[in-house]
Amino acid sequence: MTDIPVRVRPEIAALPPYKQGKQAGADAFKLSSNENPFDPLPGVSEAVAAASAFNRYPDATAGLLRARLAERFGVGDDEVHVGAGSVSILAQLVLATCTPGDEVIFAWRSFEAYPWLAVLAGANPVMVPLAEGARHDLDAMADAITDRTRVVIVCTPNNPTGPIVTQAEFDAFLARVPDDLLVVLDEAYAEFVTDPDAVDGVRHFAQPNVVVLRTFSKAFGLAGLRVGYAIGHPRVLDAARSTTIPLSVTAHAETAALASLDHEDELIERVRIVGERRDRLAAGLRDLGWDIPQAQGNFVWLATGEQTTDVAEAFDTGGLIVRAFAGDGIRISVGEEESVEKVLGIAASVVKDLPEGHPARRLA
Repeated sequence: MTDIPVRVRPEIAALPPYKQGKQAGADAFKLSSNENPFDPLPGVSEAVAAASAFNRYPDATAGLLRARLAERFGVGDDEVHVGAGSVSILAQLVLATCTPGDEVIFAWRSFEAYPWLAVLAGANPVMVPLAEGARHDLDAMADAITDRTRVVIVCTPNNPTGPIVTQAEFDAFLARVPDDLLVVLDEAYAEFVTDPDAVDGVRHFAQPNVVVLRTFSKAFGLAGLRVGYAIGHPRVLDAARSTTIPLSVTAHAETAALASLDHEDELIERVRIVGERRDRLAAGLRDLGWDIPQAQGNFVWLATGEQTTDVAEAFDTGGLIVRAFAGDGIRISVGEEESVEKVLGIAASVVKDLPEGHPARRLA
C-alpha cells in the first residue's frame, strides 16, 4: 500500500486485518462468532463483580488458574500456560519457533487467523487442502513438512467446517513427524465433541513436541473476557511465555474462569443441549438437501462456494447474522433454540437455487 505514512513491512501492509463476525441488531440472531448462547455459569458474574479493583495489575502468571487447571488435568503448574484466548498463545508459539522464511503448516480452510499468525512471525503459511468431507488430510500435511517447517497446526473439530481428527489418524500422523517439530493441537471446541473416535489432547500432554490449546470462550461462555490455556512441555511453554505481552490476562478473566470450573455439572448440561441442538440443525439441513460435513463443534458449515455472498445476504435479510467466507462457504453457529427453525426456513428457500451438482447440495 502506498498511502501508509510510515514504513511498514510489505507483507503486513498486504495483510487484511482480522474480520470479526458481524454484530447483530436487536431483532436478529447473531450466529456468526461461535459464541455460547447461554449466559455465564451460576456465580460467575458475581465473582467477577467482586474481583480486585481495576486500579491494580493482575497476576501476570494467572497462577491460581494455572494451579487449578494443573490439578484438573493431572499435570504440573509449569505445564500450563494461560493467555488472553487460545489464539494469543498460538501467536506466542509461532513467534517463539519461527524466523523469516520458516514454514507453518495447517489445513485450509481452517481458522482464519492461522495464515496471518505465520506472516506476523515472518514465516510462510503452508495451506494444505482439506480432504473429502471437509476433513484434515493429515497424510498430505505430513508430506508437506520440510526442513523449514517449524509448526504444524491441527484444528479439531475444524473451524469452520466441523469434522474432527480421529485418535488413530493423529497417532499415525505423529509417527511421521520429526521429534523436534512443534505440533499444536487446537481443541477450542473440544467440549462439544461427541464422536468417541475423536482425538483427545489429554492423551498427548506428556509428548514433548505437542502443545494442546483449549479455551474458556466457547463452552464456558467467557468469550468477552478472553482467557484460554495451553498444556505442554514446560520448556516449550517457557518459550511462549517469553513472547507474551505482560499482564494480558486480566484478574477478572482469571476469576471468571475459576468460578466457571466450580460448576462442572451445569457446564456439561449446557454442552449437551448445544450438541443436541447442533445435531438437530445439521440433520434438518440434510433433510432439506444440504450436504453438511460432520459437525462436532458448536456450528455447521454450508459449502456455498461462488454463491456464498448471495446466500449470506438471504440469511441476513431474514434476521440471522452468519459468517460468510467469500468463495468458500458459510459457518452458522448454534444459537438460541428459537433460531433453529429460522435457520432451517431460510436454508430451505435458498438451497433450491443452487445449481445442480453444486458441492453444497446432497446427491439425490
